[in-house]
Amino acid sequence: MALVTADLESHVVAVELASGRRLREIATLPGPRSIERVGDAAVVAHTQEGAVSILDGAGLRVRRVVDEFEEPRYTAASRTGRHAFVSDSRAHEVAVLDVLRGVVVARVAVGGPARHISLRPDGRRLWVSLGSKAHELAIVDVREPSKPWLVSRFAPPWLAHDVAFGPAGLVWVTSGDRHELALYAAGRLVRRLAAGAPPQHVTFLGRRAYVTSGDDGTLEVRSAATGAVLRTTRVPTGSYNVQEGWGVVLTPSLEQGMLCIAAADGRILHRLRAARSSHDACFAMAA
Repeated sequence: MALVTADLESHVVAVELASGRRLREIATLPGPRSIERVGDAAVVAHTQEGAVSILDGAGLRVRRVVDEFEEPRYTAASRTGRHAFVSDSRAHEVAVLDVLRGVVVARVAVGGPARHISLRPDGRRLWVSLGSKAHELAIVDVREPSKPWLVSRFAPPWLAHDVAFGPAGLVWVTSGDRHELALYAAGRLVRRLAAGAPPQHVTFLGRRAYVTSGDDGTLEVRSAATGAVLRTTRVPTGSYNVQEGWGVVLTPSLEQGMLCIAAADGRILHRLRAARSSHDACFAMAA
């Protein structure tokens, strides 16, 4: 299944991936903005409410609401599925949420309004974009989730937006103000690529990168090794966030509420109206 936020309607929509059919709605607090699979659960950030909901992915119900946040934005899942790393923008922190217990077990100050967040595949470090148009990125050591610590902050070549770990040790950073992407290896900038209108978002599937430009209404399929564009697919404007899983790619539209389910080669398999406005989507396993 896909779980899709209905930002203006206070629920999450479950969609069957194979058919693109709406299955049901899961009532939540107002303003579900981001959603991320963490183990067998999904963490939903209600930015304006200062809370997150923990959904039971199989049972399609809210397991617990945690209101220990100021302005939760996005989530990265630990490798074990036990912890969720949640960017708390107004607090200028990353919070570590124990998903099983439903409690915040640690926080680390990152020096700016934490937003997009990505965990290195080995689970050792997080990269955090400090804002929608970020002057700095932060690197946080999370080898011990209950004892996170700030390693460093550094300036990207322009104002940054999204950040994601790709294959072969490359970190892709998208821009909040330029038609460019930046690729890092071993903490050093190694390549800059032309891209669509900012802000862009990125995810990976196999040896391919998938880059959206919500303002342009495009989903680019790129080589994850070189960044070369392999295919460009039209998607509804406002399709900003993008997620991969089980061989397909999801991109929901904030402006139109449409969800596109794309194949690995970028072809649109299903297009459906999930809500009036949909900010984010993730995957879940049906019971």
